[in-house]
Amino acid sequence: MRISRKPFAAVLIAGALAVSLAACAPGTTRPSSGSANPESMSGEITVFAAASLKTTFTQLAKDFEVQHPGTKVNLSFAGSSDLVTQITQGAPADVFASADTKNMAKLADVDLVDGTATNFATNILEIAVPPGNPASISSFADLAKPGVKVVTCASQVPCGAATKTVEKATGTTLSPVSEESSVTDVLGKVTSGEADAGLVYVSDVKAAGNKVQGIPFPESDRAVNTYPIATVGTSKNKELAAAFIANVTSEAGKKVLMDAGFGTP
Repeated sequence: MRISRKPFAAVLIAGALAVSLAACAPGTTRPSSGSANPESMSGEITVFAAASLKTTFTQLAKDFEVQHPGTKVNLSFAGSSDLVTQITQGAPADVFASADTKNMAKLADVDLVDGTATNFATNILEIAVPPGNPASISSFADLAKPGVKVVTCASQVPCGAATKTVEKATGTTLSPVSEESSVTDVLGKVTSGEADAGLVYVSDVKAAGNKVQGIPFPESDRAVNTYPIATVGTSKNKELAAAFIANVTSEAGKKVLMDAGFGTP
């Protein structure tokens, strides 16, 4: 009498099918060897960021290092145009955060942006005056009054370009006693008493605390600066750079920026 082998074969097929289904079940798929594991990241990156981001990016860098032990974020702050010049001349930057889209475009035009930049914040101008407002500044037009010592950013710097935009929109011509290469330098002239007023960002006034007094003006909405961030094309640690950017653009990162006075793009 022949014994049928079909039941045994059926068992083998069913077993193989069960293993296959288990491998595809949610939560059981094994990650590929090439997938990123944020907890295993290590190394250093250098972030070039607009001067107006100093307070927030210092905090975001500290948070990132705590979240990713074994990583180090080096920060370099200056006017966006100066940072672009440094990067195009070969400075070793991994991430660039600009105070405007124009300077980011300059890097993209020479193929020094990896992928596409992400807009992560906005900012507007505000008048900063010494405590007590000795020159009695109350409007943008007051900055053009004879005898008022006003300091602005140079026109190639985003805060300077924004100032020129407001001047043109309002028909007001300023005669600054000094044009600085970064918004923090403008603020320094005000806090040191060298200027009656300076045009900086809302976030800078907030960061300065009681060192200055802020004078908002309605014409500031004529020049809203959008801040983009991107990995630099020559970065040697693009994975870590991308992770830092993800941290900046996360909900937690947005909260740090909004608490500092920045707007959302």
